[in-house]
Amino acid sequence: MSERSPAPGGLGLVETLVNTLDLETGADSLDTGEGRARLGLTQDDVPAARELRESLRATLLAHAGHPPHRAVTPLGELLAAAPLVVAVDPADGSAALAPAGEGSLTARVAAAVAQALVAGTWSRFKACEAADCHWAYYDRSPAGRGRWCSMQVCGARAKMRRYRAKES
Repeated sequence: MSERSPAPGGLGLVETLVNTLDLETGADSLDTGEGRARLGLTQDDVPAARELRESLRATLLAHAGHPPHRAVTPLGELLAAAPLVVAVDPADGSAALAPAGEGSLTARVAAAVAQALVAGTWSRFKACEAADCHWAYYDRSPAGRGRWCSMQVCGARAKMRRYRAKES
């Protein structure tokens, strides 16, 4: 739904996962082989991916100051099971958390969250406040108070609803 540029760093993976479900139409790209392949998932991985997706969505709504869209497993509980290792670059000695072994989706998301925490970008990663959207987006507004994934779609709809409510 968003015309925004992708989230920085590893948050692009998280954005891709959260945005696999179009709440307005109900279309879920995890139902397709192509959609699963984008995330390196098999059909057996889909239930866990959906649980992770909705937990991430609830967290991103919290970043935007909104309550969860529904009851979900807390993100911390899901990420606690993610096997991560400290990877050190021999060239420059820099270190980062990385998925252990093959890197399950949960471990890749956990590494992306850790990277975003260190970079200071995690709290600007939000979910659109429109109840029929909740699309993930990275808030690049100067004050960090963006509300919608798209000003032209979700923002315009919200402003039109407010205008019509005043006119009634």
